[in-house]
Amino acid sequence: SLKNYHMHDFSTCEMFKTHDIVISNRPKTTPANILLYECQGIGFSNYGEYWRQVRKICVLQLLSVRRVQSFQHVRDGEVSSLITKIRLSCFNKGSPLNLLEMLLIASKEENTGQSNKFGELLRRLEEQFAAFCVGDTFLFLGCLDVLSGLIGRLNATARAIDALLDRVIEEHTNRASSGSDDDDDQSNKKDFVDILLQLRKDGMLGAELSQDNLKAVILDMFVAGTDTTATTLEWAMAELVKNPTSMKRAREEVRSVAKGKLNIDMKDIEKMDYLKCVSVRWRDYNILAKTRVIVNAWAIQRDPQGWDRPEDFLSDKFLNSLVDCKSQDFEFISFGAGRRGYLGTSFALVEVEYVIANLLYWFDWNLPLGKVEENLNMFEVNGLVVHKKLPLHPVPTLYSPYP
Repeated sequence: SLKNYHMHDFSTCEMFKTHDIVISNRPKTTPANILLYECQGIGFSNYGEYWRQVRKICVLQLLSVRRVQSFQHVRDGEVSSLITKIRLSCFNKGSPLNLLEMLLIASKEENTGQSNKFGELLRRLEEQFAAFCVGDTFLFLGCLDVLSGLIGRLNATARAIDALLDRVIEEHTNRASSGSDDDDDQSNKKDFVDILLQLRKDGMLGAELSQDNLKAVILDMFVAGTDTTATTLEWAMAELVKNPTSMKRAREEVRSVAKGKLNIDMKDIEKMDYLKCVSVRWRDYNILAKTRVIVNAWAIQRDPQGWDRPEDFLSDKFLNSLVDCKSQDFEFISFGAGRRGYLGTSFALVEVEYVIANLLYWFDWNLPLGKVEENLNMFEVNGLVVHKKLPLHPVPTLYSPYP
């Protein structure tokens, strides 16, 4: 069986500074190998030359500040679609809506059926990724995973995702072939799949990527940038609904900064200090070689050594705090730490802050009649993404920013 070392308080995370390279590999679990193209993406490939090349592509070509800004038209369209859907639901006065579902379907994709299918497959991938495989802990008992049907379910999901990614790549390739690549407007409206394919076509990736390599990177981006963002937004809104004082303060700030405007822009977001607090942004141990180091982020971010009242939603604590999610403050590792930390931090923060600002600007949010904030269910479900066990069903009331 494998040896494990658990890190559960923020002081142990100093290991990410002193021994970062030593612990930079990722364990190749059975679900990861089957679902993620044998771990050929950026998230789970081993530390080495291939990982450095793929990381370089993502950092310089897909997740740079300039590239994040170039995707603003996508954010504008999706947020506009989301606000329109919620506004229409307000005509059914007092009717709650499934906020997570609304966040996930607010997409500009023309092929809605394919988008929905991809969303279902991603959710299945996230659930199966966290499945316990006996063979990963007790190598000689791997046959039990086959007999239980787990391996069959993993392979079925992998085949379905692979077929869908093939269609996505084919559609983007055909669209690029039929359109005018020199058109400035079209160039500015490319998504990251278009960009990745164009870079490969022009030989500008700096590394030879096979079709499976390409699909692994695309899948990593989809997994890291869709359900994770929607789930983060649901948790943020759940905490605000559960804490009316924080909701009131955040809402007043948003409406004060964007007073009377038809659209909130990123310059407005930069002025919303309290909103950013809502979205939030080695010792003497002898750890043997081939030991799996498990970082318990849940426990670290609830360590009373680092936080006063860590179990309570106190967004004010970030206002005058030097702790920042983008730095090496191990009390708060929402985007990981060390050289294997999350690459899309800037992209994620822009997405989350922009959506929350719009939700608070255009609507007042309450629980359904008869529901009490203190009793709001905040239980979690385990998986690659930690969802609320019960979806949030708040009641939106349309707000007019005009007198």
